[in-house]
Amino acid sequence: MSTLSVPLTPTVEQMIEHLVQNGIAESKAALVRKAIIKFAEDQAVNEVLEAEQEARDGKILTGDLDVLAAAI
Repeated sequence: MSTLSVPLTPTVEQMIEHLVQNGIAESKAALVRKAIIKFAEDQAVNEVLEAEQEARDGKILTGDLDVLAAAI
C-alpha cells in the first residue's frame, strides 16, 4: 500500500477529525479511503443515470457495433 500526502485546509482537517470521533471510520486514513470509494461509486451511478437520460432523449447509437467502432 502506498502513502499519499495531501495538504488540507484547517476546516477539512476538522471535518475529518469530527467524522473519525463520531465513529464514521476508525482512522483518518480509513475515512479518506471510504470517501474516495464513495466518490467513485457516486460517479459510476451518475454515468449510468446520464446514459439512461441520453437514451430517453434519443441520443443512443444503434446499428452494428463493428461499423460504429470503425466510424470512431
